[in-house]
Order: sequence, then C-alpha cells, then structure tokens
Amino acid sequence: MISFVNLCKSYSLGHSRKVIVDNLTLTLPPGKSLALLGRNGAGKSTLLGMVAGSIQPDSGRILSAGTISWPVGLGGSLHREMTGAQNVRFLARVYGVDTEELEDFVADFAELGSHFHMPVRSYSSGMRSRLAFGASMGIRFDTYLVDEVTAVGDARFRKKSRTVFRDRMAQSGAILVAHDLNALRDYCDAGLILENGRLYVFDDLDEAITVHKRLMEV
Repeated sequence: MISFVNLCKSYSLGHSRKVIVDNLTLTLPPGKSLALLGRNGAGKSTLLGMVAGSIQPDSGRILSAGTISWPVGLGGSLHREMTGAQNVRFLARVYGVDTEELEDFVADFAELGSHFHMPVRSYSSGMRSRLAFGASMGIRFDTYLVDEVTAVGDARFRKKSRTVFRDRMAQSGAILVAHDLNALRDYCDAGLILENGRLYVFDDLDEAITVHKRLMEV
C-alpha cells in the first residue's frame, strides 16, 4: 500500500516553478502493476524517486507498507567503478538477502558473461539496464519501481524479462514508466497519469493509454 498525503513537489525554472505534484492526497490501488504515464517533463521519474525515498518532497508525506525497490532504470543505481558482481553483492548486503544467491541469479539473468566481473563504467546502457533489472528482480520486494528498462535486449531477452516480472507480480505490485506503450501493455494491468501536478488513477490500462494519447495531442 502506498499513500500520498498532502504531497507537494516543485522545482525552480528561472523565474517560474515547475510543479510536479500539487497537494496530492491519494492511495494507490494495492497489488497492481501500474503504468505511470505523462508527457515528457511531467515529473514521472521524480515521483518514482519520492516513492523510493531518494528524493524528498517539499511538503507532505508518503506512507507505505512493505518493501519498495529502488527506481530501476538505465543503471543509475549502480556504482560505475565497481564491477557488476561487486554492485550485486553490495545490494545484497544493503537489502539483507543472501549474497551468493543473488549473485548467481543476476549472473544468469543479465547474460553479461565476463563483463559481469568488469567495471560498470565499461558497460553499454543496455548492459547496465540488464544488470539493474536483474538485481531488482532477484530481490523480493512488495512494490517494484521500474523506470524505462523493460524493453532492453532482443526478443528472447524481453520474453525472459516478462516471465520473471510476471512471476514477481503474482505476490507484489509495481509502478512502471516506459515510452513504449506496447511494453506497458505487456507488464501492467492499470494506469496512472501525471498531468499538471495531478495524479489520476485508471483501473483500466487501455482507458489510461487512450486519455494519455488525447492529452499528448493538446
């Protein structure tokens, strides 16, 4: 369960302010895989960061029950000078899971070969995404936060990713951001739209996508 209570967040843009959320009070539907939609610059990644606790709101609170993953994206949660394996072992210690078990899972899932033992700074963006996504899926969270990562790799790898993700969703919820609407349909069963500081909930994903497309035409 994730609830927003009088949540406010904005940034200064020159002589004006960009409002991300404006006095938001809302409880997200539990146990759902939610697609977070919104135009570029709406603040989707900022909202994920606030849910994760890595970005502080200006005011208000976010209440949650259960464990929440870091925002899995293009490897931003990884230390560039550490190897993939070292990053995974570090995450295992932080989240209190078995180190060897997580390392074995990620090595198999991410399919990085010898690169798994090389510094992350040498990785392509796709390799970093596969490592971060694998590390997240290897840890059991009550809510997964995923920011533009699920379409990485070839068709076979994307199929494997969907299979693992759906297995996790049998007992967890998620909030996902992706520009590829078809990818969202593969992973999500409901939708959120962030627009002008407001967050709207849709029980039907297709309805959310339809409204999002209409907003993009305005």
